[in-house]
Amino acid sequence: MNGVNTLSGHRVLALAHRGASEGEQALENSREAFRRAVDLAADGVELDIHATADGSLVVHHDPDLPGIGTIAELDTRDVVRARLPNGEFVPLLGEVLDIIGEHDVWVEVKSMAGGVDASLLTTLDAGPAPDRYAVHSFDHRIIARLGRLRPTLRRGILLASHPVDVLRLLAEAEVDTLWMVRHFIDRELVSTVHDSGAGVIAWTVNEEKEIERVAELGVDGICGDFPERIVRVTRRGMA
Repeated sequence: MNGVNTLSGHRVLALAHRGASEGEQALENSREAFRRAVDLAADGVELDIHATADGSLVVHHDPDLPGIGTIAELDTRDVVRARLPNGEFVPLLGEVLDIIGEHDVWVEVKSMAGGVDASLLTTLDAGPAPDRYAVHSFDHRIIARLGRLRPTLRRGILLASHPVDVLRLLAEAEVDTLWMVRHFIDRELVSTVHDSGAGVIAWTVNEEKEIERVAELGVDGICGDFPERIVRVTRRGMA
């Protein structure tokens, strides 16, 4: 699928939000969801991580495992024995990277003490496609900290508001990508960010009309629960 998206004038990346994880697809942040995202021709995935008490990186959205405890207070051995609602074991980041293979991975760091930074970088380095990995977070301090440790690591910040000066936030965190909630994306925002040399990824975009709208505005990537819809809409007219 090479070529130019006729909606935006450039190829828009299709990113699976927590894997392909809605409708009749698979449980979010599960091995099944990530395998399905690859099968549906997503360019990559977005996933969430928390660190255990002994420094392992767990792929899970919420800080707690129901009936088990808070991930940050658990040891790895307790986490990997826990079952998800679909019957699978809770995955570690390294396992998911192996599943995704040669695809983009955006790791949303939900929370993480500085002592775990090196473990995250080591895990990314050990994956099958280290050059295709990136990190982002609502906690911009974490991203700035990781950037100081690894300036070459691609980094982004998450926003669910439209700030007066978005470029200041990008500069303060020293990132090259803005992850913006879909309903705050407009042409002025995309143009401002692009003029600074940074990119824009829209999240979470599930309806085809909204996928088409943000693609026409020129975003660089779209993250949603139905990656096949993003692929279908943004690849129209491509050869």
